[in-house]
Amino acid sequence: MPSPSNLLLKFSRRLFANETERDGFIEALVQPQSFHPCILWCQTKPESFPLATLCPLPWQPAFVDRLILGAKPGQHDLHQQGYFYCLDFSSVFAASVLFAIPSCMHQVLDLCAAPGGKSIFAWKTLQPEILLANEVIGKRIGMLKSNLERCRVSPVTIFSLDSKVLAQSIPKTASLVMVDAPCTGQSLLAKGRKAPGCFHSVTINRNANRQKRILANAARIVGPQGYLVYMTCAYSVEENEQVGTWFLRRFPQFNVCTVPHLAPYQSHLSDLPCYRMWPQQRLGAGAFTMLFQNTDDGLVKSVPSEVLWQNSFMGRSRASAPGSGANFNQ
Repeated sequence: MPSPSNLLLKFSRRLFANETERDGFIEALVQPQSFHPCILWCQTKPESFPLATLCPLPWQPAFVDRLILGAKPGQHDLHQQGYFYCLDFSSVFAASVLFAIPSCMHQVLDLCAAPGGKSIFAWKTLQPEILLANEVIGKRIGMLKSNLERCRVSPVTIFSLDSKVLAQSIPKTASLVMVDAPCTGQSLLAKGRKAPGCFHSVTINRNANRQKRILANAARIVGPQGYLVYMTCAYSVEENEQVGTWFLRRFPQFNVCTVPHLAPYQSHLSDLPCYRMWPQQRLGAGAFTMLFQNTDDGLVKSVPSEVLWQNSFMGRSRASAPGSGANFNQ
């Protein structure tokens, strides 16, 4: 096994007191192995599907399949036809907290949506009357739009706005806001990819502060009795448990929700109900997830039609313009 860096060794000691767990975590990052491919069915699964699937886990959604190692679902014709979406099983884990909330919702906002997997997951799980998919990085909009179109997600409107602008434009309008927060991307190492500086304290703290800003704006968009999901693909406590604790202090009107089916994955780094998938568990590259509910009373507001018109892509000709969006139902 390649020698881990001193930063990784120090980082791992903060996460695991148990030496066996710590060694397993380090090995998963410095000697990464392939994970089972995973697909999310967007359309009805055909009776005949040539790729072999694994037995589902007890909490695994019926519309998700894990495939045998070496399978290449992205090259299958059904993928091109929009029957399924390929994603890491860690993303399924993080988004599965949605099963702990009501299935019928008016408006769902995915605040950091590209490339679109969690937006599709929410659309399948909750069947919202309207799905808003926002991606602030303009160059990622094309990918998001293409995936939602290919998978025939409808009704959906795409935005490319900063979370602060959305908080000012559509406060208290969402039944659910999902924040798959920008992070250090430490789990990329478990996929055999690079994430320079991901264990450095400066990088970690900078990302944690950015997450707090986004969550603070997201909180203002959640309507009364609505929900907020916070997810990352980082391992650091500063980006996960500590951000969740900060959020509850900053926004006392929110309660943290228990997700019974994820109880076996309760984080050992917090007493709050928050859940971790670790790379050494060999299910996925890793994820953190937490579910909050707004306890305020009142009515959820409607999104003003002028906001939808002025800030969303209302035609393919504007698809590349930052600050605009696409409504696939026009």
